[in-house]
Amino acid sequence: MSNLWPGRKGPGIRYITDMPSEGWQKKPCRSLVILGSTGSIGRSALSIAQANPATIRVLGLACARSVNRLAEQAEQFRPDHLAVLDEDSAANLKKLLPCGYTPHIHVGKEGYRTLASLPEADTVLSSQAGTAGLAGTLAASLAGKVICLANKESLVQAGDLLRLVCAKTKASILPVDSEHFALFDCLCGREDDAEALVLTASGGPFRGKGAEDLESVTPAQALKHPNWNMGAKITIDSATLMNKALELIEACQLYGLSPDRVQVLVHPQSIVHSLVLFKDGGLLGQFATPDMRLPIGNCILWPRVEKSHIAPLSLARIGTLTFSEVDNAVFPAIELARKAMQVRSGMSIVLNAADEAAVEIFLEGKCSFPDITHSVAQAMENHLMEIRAGDKGRQTPFCLSETMLALEGEALADACWQMLETMDRLQQRTAAFVRDFLTA
Repeated sequence: MSNLWPGRKGPGIRYITDMPSEGWQKKPCRSLVILGSTGSIGRSALSIAQANPATIRVLGLACARSVNRLAEQAEQFRPDHLAVLDEDSAANLKKLLPCGYTPHIHVGKEGYRTLASLPEADTVLSSQAGTAGLAGTLAASLAGKVICLANKESLVQAGDLLRLVCAKTKASILPVDSEHFALFDCLCGREDDAEALVLTASGGPFRGKGAEDLESVTPAQALKHPNWNMGAKITIDSATLMNKALELIEACQLYGLSPDRVQVLVHPQSIVHSLVLFKDGGLLGQFATPDMRLPIGNCILWPRVEKSHIAPLSLARIGTLTFSEVDNAVFPAIELARKAMQVRSGMSIVLNAADEAAVEIFLEGKCSFPDITHSVAQAMENHLMEIRAGDKGRQTPFCLSETMLALEGEALADACWQMLETMDRLQQRTAAFVRDFLTA
């Protein structure tokens, strides 16, 4: 990991935030809050904290309802603060904590916001799954934290808003997604020479299949990813390539690029995590064993690099690396993401909300695998018709107004939370549309 930082104003790349302060960089120990500690990213982060007790102090942990695992984590790391989704989960958590250990237990969305903005925290790992993670990311950015961002939906839904807030509060974002971490590492120091970014995709469990083969895919089959062990939602998204579609939007938001400057290649081995194409025709990529501890650890400890317990990569043993184009006719998600970025007007919010609803219905066995992306396309078309029809009741103010650009402090925070409420309403309408479309 380089101690350089992609620029915000150059002709090649306009990174979303400035680098963390020199004071943060030189702190001997990070005070870390993990939003989503019981998920795969959170558990990997805690394994890194366990291996680096002198440089990482776990200050706060949050989950939704996995209180048994949260209690185990809390007993081991003894954070001062915990957060869960509801009062029932909080009551159950209290019963599971050891005698004599009485952390502050925060509840609900307000609890997550409180945890993300704790004055004594300097670093926040935002890894809550789905749209639920946006509130924590926004709270951390409003509080000027260094954010290790694993929740891609934050940038998909509110990338422009986060760019504005971070510029005002001096918050910084480090990308935890393996692909965006790889791009970050390759770009530093050469960002003005970048021509295009190349994201790699494993292709998921159905790589090479035809459209007719996907009609009979079951949830159990779709949940078997060939290379990564992840949660159910992201595993299904990897199978449809929607995960890569969201990452394309994330790359556009992180690096200030139009979608035509972000390419996607299928790379089944998941060894080359991403590449940067430079103006001179050269390609620079990051090769590494597929293990999320690499980007997580480097982001939390940036710009320091600690010795890792990850198995070193042996290219001789791997032997062959292959690359191919995405079959957009069979897997249309990436083209839907390009359309969302071109249209704007909340279209990426619709794409994400429609996908979340459709994946949930698929996992319940109530729709086919191809129905996931088909329903997303229909929801986007419906939103586009509303925009063209000029339905003022349906249109939403997702373009940042001149008034909002001038706001500071509490006024800025109030405007941000109001915008999130507007986004929530669009998400709810979109989810309802998808449910009606798939279950009618």
